Amino acid sequence: MLSWIDTHCHLDAAEFDADRAAVVGRARALGVTTLVLPAVAAQDFDTVRELAHRHDAAYALGIHPLFVPHALDADLQRLRERLQAWRDDERLVAVGEIGLDHFVPGLDRARQQQCYRAQLAIARDAGLPVLLHLRAAADAVLAGLRRSGVRGGIAHAFNGSAVQAAQFVALGFKLGFGGAMTHERALRIRGLAAALADDAIVLETDAPDIPPQWLYRNAQQRRQQPQARNEPAELPRIAATLAALRGWTLEHTAQRTTANARAALPRLRA
Repeated sequence: MLSWIDTHCHLDAAEFDADRAAVVGRARALGVTTLVLPAVAAQDFDTVRELAHRHDAAYALGIHPLFVPHALDADLQRLRERLQAWRDDERLVAVGEIGLDHFVPGLDRARQQQCYRAQLAIARDAGLPVLLHLRAAADAVLAGLRRSGVRGGIAHAFNGSAVQAAQFVALGFKLGFGGAMTHERALRIRGLAAALADDAIVLETDAPDIPPQWLYRNAQQRRQQPQARNEPAELPRIAATLAALRGWTLEHTAQRTTANARAALPRLRA
C-alpha cells in the first residue's frame, strides 16, 4: 500500500467529536500514515498535543489569524512556554497555523500583523518551521517572512500567483495543495500544481474544511443537504488529481510528496 502524509488536518475540530477515532482509522486504512495537526488558538495547544500522541500523529502550535481578535498578549507568552516545555517532543513539528487573512472582512489587519510577526520570531527562536495561512494576503505574508529568519515550512492551501509561488519556494517553503485543486474551474491552482518544481509540492486536506469536488455542495444543494465533511481519508483521491495533472504515477506521487513533507518539516523523519 502507498503511504501518504496529510500536512494539514484539524482533527481537533468539533466536526470530528462524534467519530474521531473512526476518522483516523479510515485514513490509515487507505495509507494516510501521518497527520499533521495544527492548533488555531492558545486554548487548543494541550488538546492538539494530546490528540497527536493518542493517534500517532504530529502537531503544530500557533494562533490562526481568524482567532487573533480573541487572542491576548499572554497567549503569545503561552506559545513560547509550550514550545520550550515540549521542545524534545518529536511530534511537535512546527509553529502554526499562523499568518494573515485579508479575505474575511472586518478583521484588524494591524493586530494580525503584530501577532503574525511575533509568532515568526517565536518560531525562529524555537528553531521550528511554520505552517502559513495566507488567504488573499500572500504578499504581506512574504514581507514578514523576509525579515523573520524562520527555517522554512509550508504555505498552506496555496492559491497565489506563479510569481508569489516562486518567492515562497526561494525562501525554502513547500506549497500545500488539497481539495481546491480537484475543482475543474480552479484553473490557476491546477495550473500551478501541474507546473511547479517536483520538490515544491506537499499534499493536505485541511479537514474538515476545503472539500474536494466530489464532496462539494453549492448553496442550493446545501439547503437540501449539508455540506459533506472533508476527512484525511480523502487524501489519496486528492493525490490522484495531482498525479493526473502532472503525468505522474501514484507511486511517484506518494514518494515525492512524502519526501517534500519531510523536507519541509524535518521532525517528520523521526
